Amino acid sequence: MKKKESKDLTLIKIIDQFPTDETAREHLESIRWKGGIVCPHCKCSDKSKFSTIAANPKKKVRAGLRWCSACQKQFTVTVGTIFEDSHIPLRKWLIAWYMVCSSKKGISSLQLQRNLELGSYRTALFMTHRIRFALKDPSFSDKLQGTIEADETYVGGHLPNVRRGCKDNKTPVVALVERGGRVRSQVMRHVTGKNLKKVIRENVMICSEIHTDEHHGYWGLGPKYMHRAVKHSANEYVRREGGIMVTTNSAESFFSLLKRGVIGTFHHISEQHLPLYLAEFDHRHNCREMTDGERTVNGLQKVEGKRLTYRQPA
Repeated sequence: MKKKESKDLTLIKIIDQFPTDETAREHLESIRWKGGIVCPHCKCSDKSKFSTIAANPKKKVRAGLRWCSACQKQFTVTVGTIFEDSHIPLRKWLIAWYMVCSSKKGISSLQLQRNLELGSYRTALFMTHRIRFALKDPSFSDKLQGTIEADETYVGGHLPNVRRGCKDNKTPVVALVERGGRVRSQVMRHVTGKNLKKVIRENVMICSEIHTDEHHGYWGLGPKYMHRAVKHSANEYVRREGGIMVTTNSAESFFSLLKRGVIGTFHHISEQHLPLYLAEFDHRHNCREMTDGERTVNGLQKVEGKRLTYRQPA
């Protein structure tokens, strides 16, 4: 898909331009095979090795099927992606991707089930989990740099008859926000100084400047990092040191949006699946300068080599 077309892509255009699974498949091919067809089995990219197999519904030969003479295997554009073996029409997948990537506070699986006329809530939930799984980056090729805001919060519900502020029913989440740039958030079962500093060392380039609150776990980041802190207990949220603004407001803004999504959209997120929801919010934050269409296409480019099944292999 051309850059101009992806930029102007809206929900109504998805419905108009991709009314059938055939057009939706061609759209997915233009995204996944932008530089040419690649066999998902042997990674062959030689066009002379591929041949197209004509669709034949009577013989259950699906559209878009190709044959690779290099590995003697058949494939379609969905092989090796979250769409493989899915009985949900591709056009519904495209709409779901757009709704997830364009909804600032997320979209519930129940609403997706109603809007797309899916057969069950379980189908809708597994569908959204597949999308989140595709958006999740398994590893990072580079580290955050510049001014990094680090903060932690607790995500979860409230226990009945328990004092306010109790964290027994909540899951700790740590976020590193590159000021004016990217965010990386992750679940941290135990918030300790050792764990916090480990996360920073693994994700932040040495000599970067780290801004935090007064949490003692961040003490000792020097001399590899320049550490500055604001004292929230004294109602200090922004402090200027020369021409530098010391604050964690960007990280807190990210957490605020995350919690609005939990409270207003999802209502409850288990600790097991929380990393997938964090990947969804990370993606929208990191692509916030893009249009909804560009953000959707950017997400679809991450489906390569990702499968999520009901029963994960041991």
